[in-house]
Amino acid sequence: MTERASSGPLAGLRVLELGSVLMAPYAAQWLADLGADVVKVEPPAGDSTRRIGPAAEEGMAAQFLGVNRGKRSIVLDLKAQAGRGALLELARTADVLLHNNRPQKMKALGLHPEALLERNPRLVYACFHGFGEDGPYGGRPAYDDVIQGFCGLAHLMGERAGAPAYLPIVAADKTAGLTGAVALLAALMQRERTGRGCYVEIPMFESLVAFTALEHLYGHSFDPPKGPAAYPRVMTPERRPYATADGYICVLPYTDKHWGDLFRRCGRGDLAADPRFADVGARTQHIGALYGILADLMTTRPTAEWLEILGELEVPCAPVKSLEELVDDPHLAAVGFFSRFQQPDGSAMRLPGVPVLFDGARPPIRPPPRLGEHTKEILEQAGLGPDAWSPGSGSGSR
Repeated sequence: MTERASSGPLAGLRVLELGSVLMAPYAAQWLADLGADVVKVEPPAGDSTRRIGPAAEEGMAAQFLGVNRGKRSIVLDLKAQAGRGALLELARTADVLLHNNRPQKMKALGLHPEALLERNPRLVYACFHGFGEDGPYGGRPAYDDVIQGFCGLAHLMGERAGAPAYLPIVAADKTAGLTGAVALLAALMQRERTGRGCYVEIPMFESLVAFTALEHLYGHSFDPPKGPAAYPRVMTPERRPYATADGYICVLPYTDKHWGDLFRRCGRGDLAADPRFADVGARTQHIGALYGILADLMTTRPTAEWLEILGELEVPCAPVKSLEELVDDPHLAAVGFFSRFQQPDGSAMRLPGVPVLFDGARPPIRPPPRLGEHTKEILEQAGLGPDAWSPGSGSGSR
């Protein structure tokens, strides 16, 4: 397999992604965004997200578009010997192989870490799964909702809302995907020093417990506990977008100066001198009362007036925007964040860009691949003839 002509910090890196849905594909998309040649290995039916959401053409639905840009697609039936053989040959010169299948499934297919690392000792083999293999939950299936409940997030939402609830984003998959991308880059750096690859586990459960506990372990950071396992500032029901005289606003005075300046500007010098709000420690202890006062203050003026006042005081603030409004956001337009690609039905595909810049430049992105679009190309580059990819071979083709 030859590397795809590309640019970016990871140009020349070869990645095989056996991912589906979101977690592993999201990690692989980050590698593609940064310049790696990511080959998405799909079953004959394709990743299920190809059929989730609106689409301009069959197999290219919105959910698939969101997490598979910049990749090449190859169809291999890994249940068939020819498909597995083709994958093993591709892995021989790959830098990274990642998947989000359960470990026992990969072992049954003969595609477990030991088998791949024996063929290519420089390979970084990464498994994204629900739970660490050595614990009692190892091997159990897991999806985002399950992990949100298991890691404490749903409980924290219940503490605020009165009943456990999920965050309205696929938080566990994306968080574990980002964690995995960081871990893969670290493993590649280690390989540069040692010359050898390794096996990397990225379990969702442990990743999300680490994510949630960062601020919320709080009093339970000590044994015996010195307080509840919840960060008061973000748990108070008064932490929310505040109603103004004509809409809503997000505002977060944080420093002593922020609060003092705001109170005095509102004619409430008494609050600026209140010992409950004198410093960040005192404010944290009385955060519900403080945010309740802030909420009352915000109702006294229109949103635009508050944005001007808070801007003058250098207090962080913003209007509440919908995703539809962000499409036309002037800042995102000025920095060239969204990319557009023409679609077969005459519409345009809009994709968010890479959020980071290198030497002031945003890495360019390529649209997601059609199912099996690059099967013949990739297998021929790897020196595999028609028997490896023809319809009768069990590998799959397009």
